[in-house]
Amino acid sequence: MATTATPTDLEPGVLPPGTAALREEVRAFLAARDFTPRCDSWLTGADPAFSRALGERGWLGMTLPPEYGGHGRSPLDRFVVIEELLAAGAPVAAHWIADRQMGPSILANGTGEQRRRFLPAIARGECFFAIGMSEPDSGSDLASVRTRAERAEGGWRLHGTKVWTSGAHLAHAILVLARSAPQGGDRHAGLSQFIVTLPAEGVTVRPIRGLSGDHHFNEVVLDGVLVPDGMVLGRIGDGWRQVTAELAYERSGPERLLSTFLLVRLLRERAADPAARRAVGRLTARLWALRQASLAVAGALARGRAPDVQAALVKDLGTRFEREVIEVVREHTPGVEPDAASPDPLARALAEAVVQAPGFTLRGGTNEILRGIVARGLGVR
Repeated sequence: MATTATPTDLEPGVLPPGTAALREEVRAFLAARDFTPRCDSWLTGADPAFSRALGERGWLGMTLPPEYGGHGRSPLDRFVVIEELLAAGAPVAAHWIADRQMGPSILANGTGEQRRRFLPAIARGECFFAIGMSEPDSGSDLASVRTRAERAEGGWRLHGTKVWTSGAHLAHAILVLARSAPQGGDRHAGLSQFIVTLPAEGVTVRPIRGLSGDHHFNEVVLDGVLVPDGMVLGRIGDGWRQVTAELAYERSGPERLLSTFLLVRLLRERAADPAARRAVGRLTARLWALRQASLAVAGALARGRAPDVQAALVKDLGTRFEREVIEVVREHTPGVEPDAASPDPLARALAEAVVQAPGFTLRGGTNEILRGIVARGLGVR
């Protein structure tokens, strides 16, 4: 009897043979670099010089066409590179958003001028982006955005506030989702995306400091900033389709599984008793299964699909796993307390993970929102 495929079906992702040599290249590169590994490095580990070094090696903009400064490689090649960077806790936060989703989005929706302006700089590690999606009191409900885009001579003026905007203090540009037409019966209609180069008159970036005092998030106030017509990304009114396509890149990558992988590595080094070794085995088995799902989404992207439902599923499962890693490691290292100033790498990593953990299941869409996406994809909601 034939079975009916569901939106959550994932074809196995298989890495091409050549990626083994690429993986060894990345490991050799990392072994020669001087950096302090940290948990959640794709959000908290910003080092522009490190980003430029990756660009020089051809490991940014990997999937972009050569005519726009990219390298024309497969999403599976990129998967291998970022997997190694994240597993090592390397400082990749500065370029992360630009490379992960802005490059593909500008390639898919941008004008020729936008592609020539931004894509080569992204591939060199010289142009960093932030994403202006979340707003006060909106949570993960992107359709409720209140930032307004009003027609002006030669462009649009933006009015509103974005929050939890990662890396805006380092960014050269921010992509803003705004309402360009009054909200009607369809909440998803009338939304558009605008590229705002930074710094700009009418844009104020204010730090939102975390529990440890670190600065990764920002509040971005848009007070009538003028965006020329040439900096509209895609078509006016097509913002919802564009942003949901971008979220497939944001939600499914190895960063949704590996934010706390450094803890697993450190626990493995100290697993002296059988219980600790069994715990490492269980974490490794679960991680391998999640990795296969993430790799399957990367394979779907390589085939030109837009696996938004599958990406939501991967993020829900992956970010819950990241939080559970912390508790497992703490259970099997009773003499180690989280301490950001400790000379002990495990104590430092635990402190980093504990501080960042509340955001794992929030950023990129809360788990509740993601489960709703999966339920609608299955036709049960």
